[in-house]
Amino acid sequence: MAKNSLVYVCENCGTEFLKWQGKCSNCGNWNSLVEYKPATIKASGGKAQAATPIEFSEIKIDDAHRFGSGFGEIDRVLGGGIVAGSVILIGGEPGIGKSTLLMQVAGKIDQVLYVSGEESASQLKLRANRLGTKNTGQLLVETDVNVVAATIEKVKPKLVIIDSIQAMFDESYPSTAGSLVQVRETALKLQRLAKSILVPIVLVGHVTKEGTVAGPKTLEHLVDVVLYLEGERYHENRILRTVKNRYGATDEIGIFQIVEKGLVEVKNPSQFFLKERLAVPGSAVTATIEGTRPLLVEIQALTTTTVFGYPRRTASGFDLNRLQLLIAVLIKRAGLQLASQDVYINVIGGVKLREPACDLAVAVAIASAFKNYKIKDNYCLFGELGLSGEIRPALAFEKRAKEAGRLGFNKVAENKIINKVLAEVLEK
Repeated sequence: MAKNSLVYVCENCGTEFLKWQGKCSNCGNWNSLVEYKPATIKASGGKAQAATPIEFSEIKIDDAHRFGSGFGEIDRVLGGGIVAGSVILIGGEPGIGKSTLLMQVAGKIDQVLYVSGEESASQLKLRANRLGTKNTGQLLVETDVNVVAATIEKVKPKLVIIDSIQAMFDESYPSTAGSLVQVRETALKLQRLAKSILVPIVLVGHVTKEGTVAGPKTLEHLVDVVLYLEGERYHENRILRTVKNRYGATDEIGIFQIVEKGLVEVKNPSQFFLKERLAVPGSAVTATIEGTRPLLVEIQALTTTTVFGYPRRTASGFDLNRLQLLIAVLIKRAGLQLASQDVYINVIGGVKLREPACDLAVAVAIASAFKNYKIKDNYCLFGELGLSGEIRPALAFEKRAKEAGRLGFNKVAENKIINKVLAEVLEK
C-alpha cells in the first residue's frame, strides 16, 4: 500500500477496500464503507536492531502473581485466581448477570477501577446499594479508550473492569462504537497495556442467542481467558464456563444462584440440582464430571405416541444426534417399540451433558418413561452405551460413585448389557 493512501473500511465487518463501493462484498451491507487514512509508514533507515532474548531458566515468577477474586467458584474457573497482566473476557447474553457479578467482585477486591461505558455513575451506585457492596473501588464513566488507557497508567489499580468492550471507541478508526473494527482495535490497545504494566483487565462482551454481535468471538484470540456466563434468564441458576484459559484447565465450571442480593455461590451443586426431584417414571440421576468436580444431575424423559408420520426427538442439555443413537440401540437391543413414540429429554438445572458416560442414564430414563416404571431408589446411573447394547465403564468411576454415595445414591448398575440393566433397575 502506498504511503498516505486512502482506504475504505467497512464499519460492520472491518474489511478494507482500495476503492469506495456501495456494497461490502464481504458482509453484504450497503453504504457501510467509510474513508480512512492510515498512519504514515516510516521507511527503515537500515536493518532493524536486534533484541536481546531472555534465558528461560532465569525467568522468575512472583509469589503474588495470582490473587483471589473473592469468589471460590470464579477462582476455580480461572485456575486458582486472577493472574497479573492477564486479559479476561466474560461473555453472555444481555441481562444474564455479567455486570452484577463483576460489581460484586469489585466489592471484594481493593483498588479496583470500574470503567463503565453504558451506565451513569448514579445507576452504578444504585446497583451497588441493591447488592450491598461497600467497597467498589474507583469509578470511571468513559468510552474513549485512549482516556481509559491513560487513566489506568496513572492510577495503576489492582484490577480493571471494562463494562463493556462494545461501548469503547477509538477516534483513529472510522467506525461506530460496537463495530468489529472498534471492538478489535480497542481490545488490542487494552491488551498491550495490561501486558506492559501487569494490571489484569476484565472485558465484558455481549452476544445474542445467535452469536451474531461483533464481540467475544472476535476477541477470543486476543485475550488470555474466555468465560461465558450461561443460564436461562427466568431461572435462578447461572453457570460460569471456561472456553479458553492460558493459566488453567478449560473444563471447569462455576455455579451460582441468583438471589435478591445478586449472585451467590452454590457450595453443594449436586444437592442444588436434585433438591426438587420427584421419584416418578422417566426421572434418572447421573454423575457427570465437570473439570475436577463430579456433579449429580437429574435427567427427565417423556415419551408420547406421535400424531404425525415421523416421530419427534427433542433434547435440552443433551446432544440430539446422540439421543437418536441411544433410541436406535433401545429399539434394536432392548426391544422397545419407540419407532412410533415422540421422545423428549431434559437435563435439569441448565447443565449441558457432553460426555458419553451419561448415555446409560438417558437410555434408562427413556425406557422408564415408555414403560411407565419408576427407577429403583438409590440408583445413580453412568456408563457409555455401545451400539451392541454393552455398557462400558465411565472414567473416574470411583469419584462419581463417592459423590453419589454422599447424597444417598449408593447403588450403580452392575449388569453390562442394556436389557439386563433395565430389568435390574426398573420396578413396576
